[in-house]
Amino acid sequence: MHLRKIALGLSALVLLSTGADARGLLDFIKPPAQEHTSRSSSISQRAALGLYSSQQQQPSFASCADLFPGARPINTATVPTSMKPMALCSDNFAVLYSQTSKTPLVVVERLNAAQLKNAKGEERTNQFYPDPRIPKGARAELSDYRSQHPAVDRGHQSPAADAPSANAMAQSFALSNMVPQDPTNNRKIWSKVEADVRKFAVRAGGNVFVFTGPLFDAGYSTVGHNKVWVPTRLFKLVYDASSKRAWAYVLPNAETRIQKPMDYDTFVKSTGLKLLGDLPVSGSVGRT
Repeated sequence: MHLRKIALGLSALVLLSTGADARGLLDFIKPPAQEHTSRSSSISQRAALGLYSSQQQQPSFASCADLFPGARPINTATVPTSMKPMALCSDNFAVLYSQTSKTPLVVVERLNAAQLKNAKGEERTNQFYPDPRIPKGARAELSDYRSQHPAVDRGHQSPAADAPSANAMAQSFALSNMVPQDPTNNRKIWSKVEADVRKFAVRAGGNVFVFTGPLFDAGYSTVGHNKVWVPTRLFKLVYDASSKRAWAYVLPNAETRIQKPMDYDTFVKSTGLKLLGDLPVSGSVGRT
């Protein structure tokens, strides 16, 4: 198992496991849907809790195992306790959440053509809310993102544009699906990355699994009263279950230029995140 320390000694080793078998996944400690400039609103905590089934209200990946490649969820017990990890299921994505950074560490989606066809008909709600499943003091609040200098967007990790139903759309606006993101990065560069991933998923012959999350290198900052960690970089790893190809984008959380995707081995070396464990990888984007 290859382990690698990320800057400041902030690391979290995550294992993907099934039964007694476990495999190393990652060692670390959006992509967001485009944040529109129109005024957003919120919903009450009671209404927010009502968006989740009784199973989804439990801190477990049991109800959303099918969102992971091979139906093998991340084992939160292998994340360092200092990161205070939580497993959170939603209709369309799963979140490995940190009550320390007050952000996701990894958000996992399963995309396919049928789902994205349904998603085209869903209207973006812009109703952001703190996740009621996370205790106060261990989560981001709406106030943490307001009046920041420099300004930050609430950057979706699972994009709103991927949501195939009204409930899934509403769930995508939970702050547990957000990281503080540079506005230009969020609305232009990362929005283009998300659109490119959707285009591929529509053309693919089956399920495409997408891992999205933040990276916190030396010098990362925080925002708000709850000290929500601001990523220095963002990643999006794409795995085509049919062709076994995998590739990734890793970009600074800043105004930047879109870069050519990297192959999986380069992604692992660049980030220390071995997110696919022992899943077969036969090539990268544009390769066989």
